[in-house]
Amino acid sequence: MTALINLTIMKQSLSKLNLILIAVSFIIIIVGFALMAGAPSGEEYNPDIFSTRRITVGPMISLFGFVFMLFAILFRPKKK
Repeated sequence: MTALINLTIMKQSLSKLNLILIAVSFIIIIVGFALMAGAPSGEEYNPDIFSTRRITVGPMISLFGFVFMLFAILFRPKKK
């Protein structure tokens, strides 16, 4: 019985390729959040908070990272 449970768990676990893809997607998400970050606006008005990098590019890269994470988890390598 225990061998059957262990075999089932091994079939459902993620492969090495899945883990590499998950790590890459995590790095993409971190890059997206880093692009959204910046110096705080402080007391005076800073128009840089509305820059294209912070409003458009950063969130799109983060969204791509999250979608890629979903792909990395669901990806099944071809059997040889």
